Amino acid sequence: MTRIALIRQQYRPDGGAERFVSRALQALSQHGVELALITRQWLDEGPFKVYPCDPPIRNRISRERDFARQASAICAHENFDIVQSHERIPGCSLYRAGDGVHRRWLDLRRQILFPAARWWQEHSAYHRYVIAAERAMFSDSRLRTVICNSAMVRQEIIDYYGVASERLEVIYSGVDSDLFHPRRQAGRAALREQLGIPQAALLHLFVGSGFERKNLETLMLALARLPTEHQAAVVGRDSHLASYQRRAHRLGIAHRLHFLGVRHDLPALYGMADTFVLPTLYDPFPNVILEAMASGLPIITSDTCGGAELIADQAGLVAPARDDEMLRLHMMSLYDDERRRRLGQHGRQLAEKLDYDSMTAQLLSLYGRLLQEAA
Repeated sequence: MTRIALIRQQYRPDGGAERFVSRALQALSQHGVELALITRQWLDEGPFKVYPCDPPIRNRISRERDFARQASAICAHENFDIVQSHERIPGCSLYRAGDGVHRRWLDLRRQILFPAARWWQEHSAYHRYVIAAERAMFSDSRLRTVICNSAMVRQEIIDYYGVASERLEVIYSGVDSDLFHPRRQAGRAALREQLGIPQAALLHLFVGSGFERKNLETLMLALARLPTEHQAAVVGRDSHLASYQRRAHRLGIAHRLHFLGVRHDLPALYGMADTFVLPTLYDPFPNVILEAMASGLPIITSDTCGGAELIADQAGLVAPARDDEMLRLHMMSLYDDERRRRLGQHGRQLAEKLDYDSMTAQLLSLYGRLLQEAA
């Protein structure tokens, strides 16, 4: 029996990468694969053996470095057929680049930082460590294939690290198109009443933790210059939440911007909304894009989001990440009921093709090729 180990440090219920690992484990368990999970902490139970890997954390660098060392030792001892890492660990045979390219994120983030913060980023020991680990992993001869969750990430790995294109495989994350479904709109009125959101409002939904990277600021600027019938709901966490709430008051939109925190009823929230807006500064391909598409929502996202390559005027609209004026125009254009319906319908049709069965088939095909090459 083929033995596959998946490596991921921690499970956070609202984390896109963690949800991908959960779904991959569930799907692969149906195909006679013996699964192992190497992790610090995992909340789900499933058909896999957990190998605890939880060295002490002294700082951010030790968190990454010591986990990588201990996970590598476990893999060497167990001699798995395939080791699929979701962390930057040199020596893994298969890496899923769900977090994208760290160097690319830093280049984009540098553009929004003040000089002092830019200096700190450039001299940060942590960022230097991550870049070194990233470089070492991509140049390691034991790395046979990289799973990219978007064509955007695939090209970035080529551009930044010169990895041969034939070693880079694009496999989109699957989505549960039955759980995330337009029929969830049936609960729209009740949920809006519960959350204090006017029934007549055109509601733009934003889902994502870490508001700087997800670029909530640009959404707020656009919302401030839209008619009052436009409102937005923000789902997710951020350590600087109070700062964003104060910013909303200064912009005069506090009554139209609803901070909902971390929620576990995302299907219902998509059903409550009219559009999905994520002007992220950098996102390889957030699962929430697929979930919103499956829910029948038109999408507005940025050109530095891997999800943009799927929607391209058929399922939604794309704008430069920090262009709040173009974002405002896109949000305004979706006031049109027919346009929202048409884009949402196209998105639903696309999402139905990106189900778990499709993702699993691609993963199994990849594993088969890797095992055949190693035989």
